[in-house]
Amino acid sequence: MISNLHQILSTLDFPADWVGLRALRESSTYRELRDGLPEVNHRSVDAGVMVEVMVQGQLGYGAVNSFDPARIREAAQQAYAQANAASQWAIHAITPSVRPKVVGHYASPLVKPLNALSPGEINEILARICKLLKQSDAIVRTSALATTQEIDTWFVSSNGSEVHQQFSLIETYYGAIAQEGAQVQKRSNNGMLAHCYQGGWEMFLDDTLWQRVEQIGAQTLALLTAEECPTERTTLVLAPDQMMLQIHESVGHPLELDRILGDERNYAGGSFVTLADFGNLSYGSELMNITFNPTVAGEFASYGFDDIGNPATREYLIKDGVLQRGLGSLESQTRTNVPGVACARASSWNRPPIDRMANLNLEPGTEPAAAIIGDIEHGVYMEANRSWSIDDQRYKFQFGCEYAQRIENGTLTKPLRNPNYRGTTPEFWHSLVRIGAADTWEMYGTPYCGKGEPNQAIRVGHGSPLCAFDGIEVFGGGA
Repeated sequence: MISNLHQILSTLDFPADWVGLRALRESSTYRELRDGLPEVNHRSVDAGVMVEVMVQGQLGYGAVNSFDPARIREAAQQAYAQANAASQWAIHAITPSVRPKVVGHYASPLVKPLNALSPGEINEILARICKLLKQSDAIVRTSALATTQEIDTWFVSSNGSEVHQQFSLIETYYGAIAQEGAQVQKRSNNGMLAHCYQGGWEMFLDDTLWQRVEQIGAQTLALLTAEECPTERTTLVLAPDQMMLQIHESVGHPLELDRILGDERNYAGGSFVTLADFGNLSYGSELMNITFNPTVAGEFASYGFDDIGNPATREYLIKDGVLQRGLGSLESQTRTNVPGVACARASSWNRPPIDRMANLNLEPGTEPAAAIIGDIEHGVYMEANRSWSIDDQRYKFQFGCEYAQRIENGTLTKPLRNPNYRGTTPEFWHSLVRIGAADTWEMYGTPYCGKGEPNQAIRVGHGSPLCAFDGIEVFGGGA
């Protein structure tokens, strides 16, 4: 494919400053069971090429769902015309320096390939999960699903770039709904599609799977008779699966440089963060260390290079609580003079790359989980996101979880239903008082981070240890 793309590049005859071709081929499967019966058995293949052309400091784009050279050349002509037209209305001129030459290869780690199981074997596993979840007639619905993607991308450019990346992705979910009278409760494995990883079936079929399925079923039933979450200010302990959502919404999106510049204000909103805050803003307590790290093996949004060929590196966005750099690609960095990261990402061949999150992780501390819980006289522990709401400046938020427990005299005690908490982003992160050691750190992901016009739903990963926050407002479903 690389040689074919270079051949097409050599035949383009317009006077561009720079041209890039990004080809993609994706093979996907989707299997879902409800109450043990197949709901969806789907397989799809998608392929195409995106052409980027730089003319007079502006970029134009053309895309085609074909690898045919003639059609790719047509898309390139469209991109050239678009870039020419855009030059009359330029906001900021860029140069080929934002598309440096790069050569390399990346492949997801893989133990048990995604084609190692037949569709029938996958459905048998999902059916067994549904059966184990159904622990009582009070459980009125069970569901389980597994999706896979095998993706190849190739990137070449007029200044000599050659990048091939191979991604093996797996997304899984299972959960149950229980009902008793008017009371309805839902419990799932760490939240909707939180188990998203790079790798093969080993990321799902581990030694803890069946024990975890039984635990989820039991907790679903327990929530029917659990006490309502109290309404109070207290110490809140969040599990890593809920920290995933907290990091995503109150750290990831506010630090996107295109959002701060106003490019996303029409659709996805702005940010309370300003350009002057980088290097200065105290975002949270000194325990807060957030890294952008697409190099973590197995994490959902790992890669070797972003979609314009910028090599991925681990960088601190927030260090010791102080804001260091933004989620900005090479273009945004030149527009803002703010340090960024390799985060120009596109959801597929028919979308241009924009500033996006990848793996955004809260680095672990040194405290054992037992020590964090053991020092709390009164508090609430929550896990697994159920609902979220945050304003368009990513400042005020309210999040709900599936499952909670009281913390009484240093011990996790009775379950609580309908747990929620709210706050403002800076106040919340400054209330971070305890952070778990490396053995409490867990990584999760989601395939559905939405942004951009036209919309792009993209994969992101988030890792976090167990965390404790002081003086947080928690409340139940009736508050």
